[in-house]
Amino acid sequence: MTIYEKIKEEIKADYFQQNYPNDGQRFVAWYLFNILHQDRNQTKDAITDGADDKQIDAIVVNDDTQTVYIIQGKYISGGLIDAEPLREVLSSWMQLRDLVRLQAIGNQRLQRKLSEVAKAFEDEYEVCFELITTVGLTPSAQDDLETFQKQLADISENEEFDAIITVVDEAELSRRYDLALETDNPQINYTIDLNGSKYMPIEIAGTQVVIAAIPLKDCVKIPGIKDGSLFQKNVRQSLGTSNSVNKKIRQTILGDKHKDFFFFHNGITAICNRLEVTNNEMQLYGLSVVNGCQSLNTILSCSETAKKLDETYVLFRFYEIPQRDRADLISINTNSQSAVKPRDLRSNDKRVLNLKRLFEQKFTQGYFVTKRGEMPASDKDKNYVIDLSDLGKYLIAWHSQRPNISYGETKIFDKYFEILFKRDYNPENIQALNNWMRNVLNNWTDKNPLGLNETLLTMKAYAPYHHLYAISLIFSIGNNKSDRVPSPSATWDAANSSGMVDQIVRISGRCLNTALRVASNRSLPNGAIFSPQNWIKSKQSLNDINAAIEQYIDMLPTMEGGEQQYQKLKDTITIGQELFEYRLQAD
Repeated sequence: MTIYEKIKEEIKADYFQQNYPNDGQRFVAWYLFNILHQDRNQTKDAITDGADDKQIDAIVVNDDTQTVYIIQGKYISGGLIDAEPLREVLSSWMQLRDLVRLQAIGNQRLQRKLSEVAKAFEDEYEVCFELITTVGLTPSAQDDLETFQKQLADISENEEFDAIITVVDEAELSRRYDLALETDNPQINYTIDLNGSKYMPIEIAGTQVVIAAIPLKDCVKIPGIKDGSLFQKNVRQSLGTSNSVNKKIRQTILGDKHKDFFFFHNGITAICNRLEVTNNEMQLYGLSVVNGCQSLNTILSCSETAKKLDETYVLFRFYEIPQRDRADLISINTNSQSAVKPRDLRSNDKRVLNLKRLFEQKFTQGYFVTKRGEMPASDKDKNYVIDLSDLGKYLIAWHSQRPNISYGETKIFDKYFEILFKRDYNPENIQALNNWMRNVLNNWTDKNPLGLNETLLTMKAYAPYHHLYAISLIFSIGNNKSDRVPSPSATWDAANSSGMVDQIVRISGRCLNTALRVASNRSLPNGAIFSPQNWIKSKQSLNDINAAIEQYIDMLPTMEGGEQQYQKLKDTITIGQELFEYRLQAD
């Protein structure tokens, strides 16, 4: 069965038939849902296809990878497509450079998503244009793709944000589909044809090693580069083409010094569970690149040029490393070519290591994850596992009362790190924040037990932190301490001992719902368009949530049966005045 036939069958499902009017939209929605891992609400929110879509079928803003995906889909049975769809993609890029005009002439769904894109541009997100299709490209279209990649590279050199263009054709779509069918930890098995390479198999410290000079044109064939699955064991994913090292890599590929690429580059480190070399073929099982994510993504962004380069190589080191702990050490110790993210730099900070020590001493069944890719032992209780990145987001939402910047990992671990992370921070508070957030996220599912607004469910990358913030406000407002922040452990202990955890999570969720509704009904100046995504990232959202909670607590006694509910809530949230402190400044 071809990928077209598979998709044709899958989009017959009620979700696609009931929410999208034609197979073209259903195809794009299928891609967002299955390949970009958007949930059903996020997928529906991302679709912009229709009249006046300006050659943009969907927009996905990924705050985790700091990437804006601009999607154009071509759902075709058989044959090849020419360069026209590529020109449509390039046209959308030219129009995106003037967001004000594009928002004025685009349809309503596009206008709303462009407000979100504008915010992403301010935060210097990378732009990735993807042409997705169920067929291949004609030779002339492949030539045009190479030209467009060069043009975008030139534009990126002269402007403040970067863009790349990728074609997800029939073969790549099939590969991504197969990968998506594997669950949490996909295994990449790949065979490299070494006939065009120069290689040397050796054994070091009882480990099978292959040192190889691999042509750049073969690098772009390695699966899992763009979707990041090849870099599962790396300490980070792509830093984007705006990274200074990556720009130099791209300049070498596109310039007249490409044959010296091998000498300019430090090399790529790849590990696998098993490695076999026979008849000039290297079979790799459980392949993962632990150093070279930036390079391979940059090479892929120049794929059409790279495919035509002869005598242009990059050094690869392939190691057969089945041991997970050894693989993690190799990943950590080989990543020095490009600057790592602030979160990675902080993983060995004395304050972080002290927090880890205190937490694991207090909760011996738990584990404090400090490094990306680090996995707790199987005997650890998952309810007592906390990730450094998540803790930073919880701290800024609760103690700084700024959930609107919880999504900004760079700010947390760079600008606000000294303020947020204290060596003597109580491990009970860490676990309390962990407990509250786990209960919050239990309600942010497709079943939607709290009846949250669908728009909120499209913002899972940041809106749940507002939910956590709302919980802290219930205690602050209930104790007439609206200018103070309660101790997380004190709030959890009070709610848990009285059996009110679920009730407080429900109340805070409903207040968040109310705040969004009030904000969306508020009149905007100059005919501006209300963007829920921009609202949730603004301080106005905090004011609206505060007002909604105050109103709820004031009105609860007047509701039917509300007096008893009010008294139980009041008894639960009343905690000692000494358990409040001023918020940590983060603005």
